Amino acid sequence: MEVIELRQTRQLAVGDTLVNAFGHAFEVTKVSPVGRGIRVQYVTGDGVIGRFTAAPEAVSRVRVDSMSQVA
Repeated sequence: MEVIELRQTRQLAVGDTLVNAFGHAFEVTKVSPVGRGIRVQYVTGDGVIGRFTAAPEAVSRVRVDSMSQVA
């Protein structure tokens, strides 16, 4: 089962999978501070590289492995 979690941008890490409103997935390849913001670089399933810059408090949708949620 696919579980989507909301995280602040500053909590993103390389290897996280972002999910947009349409359900498309993007793998995070690099996270770095830029001024007061955070730059996130990613790659799509088709191999297209992209990036965005957001405030550290901004919220991102992250796919979480359902097995890691077992406590």
